[in-house]
Amino acid sequence: MVQKTGAGRKLFAAFNYTFLIGLAVLCLLPLVHVLAVSFSSSAAAMGGMVKLWPVQFTTSAYEFALQKPEFLTALIVTVKRVVLGTSISMFLTVLSAYPLAKERAKFRWRTAYAWLFVLTMLFHGGLIPWYMTIKTLGMLDSIWALVLPGAVPVFNVILLLNFYRGLPKELEESAFMDGAGHWTTLWRIYVPLSTPALATIGLFTIVGHWNSWFDGLILMNSPDHYPLQSYLRTIIVGQDLTMLTSTDLTLLNELSERTVKTSQIFLGALPIIMVYPFLQRFFIKGIVMGSVKG
Repeated sequence: MVQKTGAGRKLFAAFNYTFLIGLAVLCLLPLVHVLAVSFSSSAAAMGGMVKLWPVQFTTSAYEFALQKPEFLTALIVTVKRVVLGTSISMFLTVLSAYPLAKERAKFRWRTAYAWLFVLTMLFHGGLIPWYMTIKTLGMLDSIWALVLPGAVPVFNVILLLNFYRGLPKELEESAFMDGAGHWTTLWRIYVPLSTPALATIGLFTIVGHWNSWFDGLILMNSPDHYPLQSYLRTIIVGQDLTMLTSTDLTLLNELSERTVKTSQIFLGALPIIMVYPFLQRFFIKGIVMGSVKG
């Protein structure tokens, strides 16, 4: 019976690995195809000759985006946005989630504040009030217009407060017995233990800021202040010819819509692809293993 059970487990493991590898390959094939198209010639891309390997290899699509100084300017704006936006958002999310995770006996108005947060997810004032508010505060055409309006993502707050509620109460009680206050307990106990959760919502925030393009087009009056995604959309999707030189127009005629768009996809996704492996280890790490004894 033991041998049959062992053989069954091996068979299940083999099937499981085969299924997961096949699923991973299915997920990677479209990305490989898009990458191959971005490095192929215009004729090969438009003729549908590209599969999983570039045909008539060329880097013209990437040269079109990377050779312009406006690209570097937009990249710097996006890096500033990601650094400022992620730092401010994570700080405010931690400060919001900690008190909302307390029991009603310790924080009487917890439920009211929690519903106030949730209502902002269900109801929105609309685009015009959002724009008028930012304009009235004098943030138009500045980096703060891209950072402050969404500085407290309610979804991230809910994720973190639910994580805090799952932490053992004995940790907080022992800290209070040793003379620690709420501020010390938050930054010395809760934040270190919530590294996996913070890594997850931090990745959500980074991806959100990096991929955002609409607010840049609406809130920035000068193209010099565009973030990267807004800039790429303007010169490629929007075809704003006022931002192109005669050399750019000549190069653009040698490209196809498919190669330009696929190169744009990888230029926008590459930094996130590079960051993700460093955060992946936090997703599978134990949360509070060994933190409570006895």
